[in-house]
Amino acid sequence: MRWIRRNLVVLAGLLALGYLLLPNLVVLLFSFNNPVGKYNYEWNEFSTEAWQKPCGVSDICTSVNLSLQIAVYATIGATVLGTAAAFALGRYRFRLKGAANGMIFLPMAMPEVVMAASLGTLFLNMRFEFGFATILIAHIMFCLSFVVVAVKARVMSMDPRLEEAARDLYAGPLQTFLRVTLPLAAPGIAAGAMLSFAISLDDFIITQFNSGPSTVTFPMFVWGASQRGIPVQVNVIGSAMLLIAVALVLGAQLIGGRKKARA
Repeated sequence: MRWIRRNLVVLAGLLALGYLLLPNLVVLLFSFNNPVGKYNYEWNEFSTEAWQKPCGVSDICTSVNLSLQIAVYATIGATVLGTAAAFALGRYRFRLKGAANGMIFLPMAMPEVVMAASLGTLFLNMRFEFGFATILIAHIMFCLSFVVVAVKARVMSMDPRLEEAARDLYAGPLQTFLRVTLPLAAPGIAAGAMLSFAISLDDFIITQFNSGPSTVTFPMFVWGASQRGIPVQVNVIGSAMLLIAVALVLGAQLIGGRKKARA
């Protein structure tokens, strides 16, 4: 009992982590299943056929490729615009700054379906042709707030005396930004970019309201396939994304640990 009391917080954290990871482990497990019939809900027998042919289902890899393209472009756009907005909100004073700060949180606070329907109505009124461009604009607008919040938190914690010291050493504005400001803000920018990429990659509601008939992303493919039987390849692609994300996190932890050890 004493050991449990001393490690209660750790045990609670492990239980919460296990609860969050359990669905991912189920997806990984059933990616090796050879189901009977259309639905991959019951374990039948072990098979690696789906891993050998991840594109064995029509249009599945096309939808994954489209999702990755939109996520990359949306991340770049949201990161550039969000970083600029974060520096403006964190460093400068101007009229209606409080209102601007409040507006930043609206996309995160309001239901996603409201923003999706509003953007769809806007595109209809402007006579935009629904497709790749409308999805990309909608994703950038939705991800922008998350980037601003992440970068602004980093900007507010930066010591302005470091930039003043660079200027005292005859560094120009551009050199100071590239050599001092940008490296200091890089962790916040990277966090905002990764969050934007993850949100864009798995978004369904905004994409559904602003997509064209020929633009089917991976979440939309999964939704459509669920009505007639989800193929095992969906589990394979989801498991591959999970494993890649875990590998990136572990790699970053190892690199950070080595840098600390050298220091």
